Amino acid sequence: MPDITERSSLEEVAAIVSDALENAGITAILSGGSAVTIYSDNAYLSRDLDFVTAAMVADLKPVLERLGFEHTGVPRLSQFSHPKVEWYVEFPPSPLTFGNLYVNPTDCDVIELPVGKLRIITPTQSVMDRLAATYAWNDAQSRDQAILVAANQDIDWAALELWFANEGVSKQEYRRFRDAVGERKNTPAS
Repeated sequence: MPDITERSSLEEVAAIVSDALENAGITAILSGGSAVTIYSDNAYLSRDLDFVTAAMVADLKPVLERLGFEHTGVPRLSQFSHPKVEWYVEFPPSPLTFGNLYVNPTDCDVIELPVGKLRIITPTQSVMDRLAATYAWNDAQSRDQAILVAANQDIDWAALELWFANEGVSKQEYRRFRDAVGERKNTPAS
């Protein structure tokens, strides 16, 4: 099992955690801002790694402690920190949903890295995740994150358009989002 060091990237830490959990029989899918970090090539920098799982803290704790993580100490809070990296690991409860859409963990991606396998939401699911936050909390930052992912990755636009419709979001809003992605893709990097 690879060690987590001061030089470990967010993606490497995520893969080490994901692989260790899988090896312990725990399914956990990386989502949230850390997926945006990975899919935007670090254009957005997350401070935490959110793994959606049905596992309880008591099941997670021994696996994470073997990796050098420490539990925050709040019994029902599933948050862990590591002394060598700036990111903390958090475990929102399953099921994995983006608005009204339930996602089966087998429909997520697995990225193979030299340090381990990372189970992660797909780029299209990442866009849905960020847009669900946008519409639930009127959060402009989450919309910007969705645009970053869609501008940097191949997105299933038909699935995304269907998601907009199922969420009750207008076709006009879908077109505005798609136009914003197109503008972002055509803007030179600074």
